[in-house]
Amino acid sequence: MNIDVALEPSEVAQLAHRDLSGTTCVVWDILRATSSMVTALEFGVREIVPVCTIEEAWEARKRDPEALLGGERQGERIEGFDLGNSPFEYRQHAGRTIITTTTNGTVALRACAAAHRVWVGALLNLGALAEQIRRNPPSNLLLVCAGTFETLALEDVWAAGRLLLELKESMPGLSSEHWTDAAQVALATATAFPDPLAALRASRNGRALAAKGRAEEVDWCARLSSLSALGEMKGGVIRAASDR
Repeated sequence: MNIDVALEPSEVAQLAHRDLSGTTCVVWDILRATSSMVTALEFGVREIVPVCTIEEAWEARKRDPEALLGGERQGERIEGFDLGNSPFEYRQHAGRTIITTTTNGTVALRACAAAHRVWVGALLNLGALAEQIRRNPPSNLLLVCAGTFETLALEDVWAAGRLLLELKESMPGLSSEHWTDAAQVALATATAFPDPLAALRASRNGRALAAKGRAEEVDWCARLSSLSALGEMKGGVIRAASDR
């Protein structure tokens, strides 16, 4: 298995120029976009439509007036939207469609649209993701870290590394010979923080959320392998995977 990691947003921006047709992508925006998406699917949301801009979100809402609008800018709910970007806001909307736009997470998801498969990654469903990859090992695996604004996000790199650690421990035949240096960096990051909550609390975003009185959101996002929902993006829409 060839494994690579896009560590930060400048690498995400280059994905449009890569041939991803034979690649399975896992996209991480742990604090908080992909964690909120996995939470939403676990609690019965029908589908999530990630878009890059606020304008795209409003246009998508015109086509589906019953959909909810969710997302953030500068970490706060967008004016006029129904939901922000807290996972706690995504647990009461079973059966609904949510159109969402965030600073980094939805951009990273859309950047992977041409990939063979695109999974929504979170610590919450990391065990389910690892199982899916073990059962259906791709030839090329790309772990995409959404980052924060234009910079690397510790929690995203840690999540990518933790998945690699779980795969390495549970797939005896998996060789790191075909891992990029970026994959090795992610693995080393996960090894440096054995506890997920410690990693998230040490991160820039974890500290910022705690300073805003949102430490419980950080704690929720650190609940390793506590949910089973697997979100897969097909045709620009994320739904719970049906081929588990």
